[in-house]
Amino acid sequence: MEWQPDEQGLQQVLQLLKDSQSPDTATQRAVQEKLEQLNQFPDFNNYLIFVLTSLKSEDEPTRSLSGLILKNNVKAHYQNFPPLVADFIKRECLNNIGDPSPLIRATIGILITTIASKGELQTWPELLPQLCNLLNSEDYNTCEGSFGALQKICEDSSELLDSDALNRPLNIMIPKFLQFFKHCSPKIRSHAIACVNQFISSRAQALMDHIDTFIESLFALAGDEDCEVRKNVCRALVMLLEVRIDRLIPHMHSIIQYMLQRTQDPDENVSLEACEFWLTLAEQPVCKEALSGHLVQLIPILVNGMKYSEIDIILLKGDVEEEDDTVPDSEQDIKPRFHKSRTVTLQHEGGEGEEGEDHDDDDDDDDTLSDWNLRKCSAAALDVLANVFRDELLPHLLPLLKGLLFHPDWVVKESGILVLGAIAEGCMQGMVPYLPELMPHLIQCLCDKKALVRSIACWTLSRYAHWVVSQPPDSHLKPLMTELLKRILDGNKRVQEAACSAFATLEEEACTELVPYLSFILDTLVFAFGKYQHKNLLILYDAIGTLADSVGHHLNQPEYIEKLMPPLIAKWNELKDEDKDLFPLLECLSSVATALQSGFLPYCEPVYQRCVTLVQKTLAQAMMYSQQPDQYEAPDKDFMIVALDLLSGLAEGLGGHVDQLVSRSNIMTLLFQCMQDTMPEVRQSSFALLGDLTKACFPHVKPCIAEFMPILGTNLNPEFISVCNNATWAIGEICMQMGVEMQPYVSLVLNQLVEIINRPNTPKTLLENTGSSHLLPAITIGRLGYVCPQEVAPMLQQFIRPWCTSLRNIRDNEEKDSAFRGICMMIGVNPGGVVQDFIFFCDAVASWVSPKDDLRDMFYKILHGFKDQVGEENWQQFSEQFPPQLKERLSACYGV
Repeated sequence: MEWQPDEQGLQQVLQLLKDSQSPDTATQRAVQEKLEQLNQFPDFNNYLIFVLTSLKSEDEPTRSLSGLILKNNVKAHYQNFPPLVADFIKRECLNNIGDPSPLIRATIGILITTIASKGELQTWPELLPQLCNLLNSEDYNTCEGSFGALQKICEDSSELLDSDALNRPLNIMIPKFLQFFKHCSPKIRSHAIACVNQFISSRAQALMDHIDTFIESLFALAGDEDCEVRKNVCRALVMLLEVRIDRLIPHMHSIIQYMLQRTQDPDENVSLEACEFWLTLAEQPVCKEALSGHLVQLIPILVNGMKYSEIDIILLKGDVEEEDDTVPDSEQDIKPRFHKSRTVTLQHEGGEGEEGEDHDDDDDDDDTLSDWNLRKCSAAALDVLANVFRDELLPHLLPLLKGLLFHPDWVVKESGILVLGAIAEGCMQGMVPYLPELMPHLIQCLCDKKALVRSIACWTLSRYAHWVVSQPPDSHLKPLMTELLKRILDGNKRVQEAACSAFATLEEEACTELVPYLSFILDTLVFAFGKYQHKNLLILYDAIGTLADSVGHHLNQPEYIEKLMPPLIAKWNELKDEDKDLFPLLECLSSVATALQSGFLPYCEPVYQRCVTLVQKTLAQAMMYSQQPDQYEAPDKDFMIVALDLLSGLAEGLGGHVDQLVSRSNIMTLLFQCMQDTMPEVRQSSFALLGDLTKACFPHVKPCIAEFMPILGTNLNPEFISVCNNATWAIGEICMQMGVEMQPYVSLVLNQLVEIINRPNTPKTLLENTGSSHLLPAITIGRLGYVCPQEVAPMLQQFIRPWCTSLRNIRDNEEKDSAFRGICMMIGVNPGGVVQDFIFFCDAVASWVSPKDDLRDMFYKILHGFKDQVGEENWQQFSEQFPPQLKERLSACYGV
């Protein structure tokens, strides 16, 4: 007997559906309560499917809503549906997949894929065969409805469809889908391609077996008049480029011709999909060869795509209209920020300390536009192609650029400035001759009457900051800085944002070149404090922090401190402990404290106390959450991470002055907990702070060493590279303070360090600029050997070669000095350990420019000792292997 609804029950459900369409919040709340009541009745879901599939007298939106409520119930508690109810729903879905209404068909399709993804593909064996069968139906609605459902299943369960669990239905489905590429209905052709497209990236075997048929079928659809079909064809070709470029290469010429056309498609969804092709192709090794003949056509198309569309301009009306900086920001404008945990880098290495944060996104379009659009994609493609072709791009671009940059229409001029910024990285060499005359023009664009021209000029100028700084300061740096500072105080929020970001980039490039202008810069930044709305304040903090990082101790002048600190501290007092705006402010203060050093003393007490409180609060909340997760919320650990990093900045800036602050707080106890946190970023920041406190006030750290060392040892795991690096650095700093008392702890860390230094070069994260990610382990092993040579020397042979090759690349500095003293002492204990790799040791010694006298003597003794040991004749043979430079160096400095 088929289930039938009870009339009274049906009326209740219909009333509920009507009410739930009401905008009134009270009604909405009542609806939620009613839903929870009705969900107690097992056959409530039968009513919902009945309204969706059978109650044709109701309007479509109500029927569809009934299906969507059912979908949510399936998502939440399908496992509790009685078998009869589940079977009724599944039967009704399949019987009505061909409903005449596109909305109802789509809703049933969503319901089917939701049931399928609840693990029901296995227990609903008739689903796929039946849907595939229905594709053959003469009735368009049935065919389209089934295809719609299949497309959703392919999207949601693509891995399962290609697994043995279901006996690999794809082997039947893929050939079936391919037949429909020629169907007379564009909607069905589009579904068919979309279904197959789900399996390209995963390289499903069933598709790989038919790859040539698939590609031929795509080519056959090249001229399709339906834009959805064209979009799916483009998407397929872009994915195939990554997965099966081998099958495309024979046809590459005609594919490129096709994509050139599609990138100019009147439908932006198609042109955007096609434009992705150039981005993807640029990452393939064949790019240069495949594209060089087509640049003459491609470049003008990409450049043309970089103009704002008419719709963009309507959406951006505020920014075309100029002044808006008195309008408060709406909260959803403000993107969540991610704090970058502190990474330890060596102070004096070849690079510039912390790796430069990337201030320039590929383009700086507004978020009110859909995030990714043709303009951004074209600019990104031009950027990557400039990096592939370098200056070979310029002959195709320069003739266009002149016309764009001086065009009377601001939209065209704006796109020209964007082009200039996009190619900055790849074509820098070739652009240099033109920059002296382009710079003044770009700086003039900073005063354009259109806000969008001013903001893009900020971005493009920042992309050439490196060149600007390399010229005499009066020629470009000074005029650029003067104008950018005016833009920081622009009346338009978007220009303020672009100017602040550009200024931060300029600061990173110019560093101490900015010192003469500090007073002027600080006046502007402090004035902006009073002027900015919420979102831009967050960017302003970054510009101030970057300034402090760039000029360092030059900021420590009473007149500068008096300008800068009052507004920062006022903000600091204004913000509550729960306010996420503390993140950028804490980061900024961390940089300022490090730069001001003793100049920060008058402000350090409240700042220090609050950081300790933030750590304590977060730990307490985490504890409560772990004990009673249903009673308490999980804490946002970013508060703790940012606070730990600011404490590091204080310890680094104040040095010994931090002693009293530490002695009056429980920071060591808190640190012990943070070092064992489950979240890697918390541990990473904890070890950075431990190292900084070790340098600044070791007497407070020393009593905890016995508890801390085992934790440091377990964190020497290169899977978490930043945690591992910071732990390694902290161990090295502890060695230098502990001296011979380090002995009991050597065994806790030495084996892991030797293992790390022997790994094939680990991903170059924070030590990019030194050419070696083995630098910190090498220094720490050297320092361990310096304080405990007897314990470390027996392992010399296991690490001497990677040790020498990583340390030869850095400049003379304290860290290098202590590490080399350690290696010399270990060679004294175990000279045999270095014999096989002695040439590497010679090379590392030669990398010193001016070692201290006593270290030079150590080198001298080892080199001459080795030479005397092997005898003159053997030494001659041995030193024949040296590169000439090394030979000259050693003979000049050490007489060997």
